[in-house]
Amino acid sequence: MSAPSGAPVPSAPPSYEETMGINVSYPHPYPVPEHGQKPDGKGMNPPPYVGQPAPVNNSVTVQAVYVQQPVVFYDRPVQVCCPSCNQMIVTRLSYDSGALTWLSCGGLCLLGCIAGCCLIPFCIDALKDVDHTCPKCGALLGSYKRL
Repeated sequence: MSAPSGAPVPSAPPSYEETMGINVSYPHPYPVPEHGQKPDGKGMNPPPYVGQPAPVNNSVTVQAVYVQQPVVFYDRPVQVCCPSCNQMIVTRLSYDSGALTWLSCGGLCLLGCIAGCCLIPFCIDALKDVDHTCPKCGALLGSYKRL
């Protein structure tokens, strides 16, 4: 069968590679299955490794960061890590007269406890402010104010 101009008629339309102008003679980057071989990759050799090896970086820097939760101090001893001596300790308590102690003393004076009974709040630790100190290095770690 021939066209009126004398050129032979092609038996099949051009392939995608021919239409797009892709060089079909260029070697494929992956193996092409041979006749009778399944295209699932079994029985095919992997492509040869072409390229430069990845640079090897042997220096790895690891930095450990420890985050300490904020400690809330009350009127009881607390187990903490002392920031001054870096030891795990249980705080030592010391009591100081604070605002609640003085207000209690003034309230007792107004009620008529003038003959020394108004000084009783200065003997009661439950009315005083509390300071937390480290028993090893003596550093002040925190305070608890009643008022």
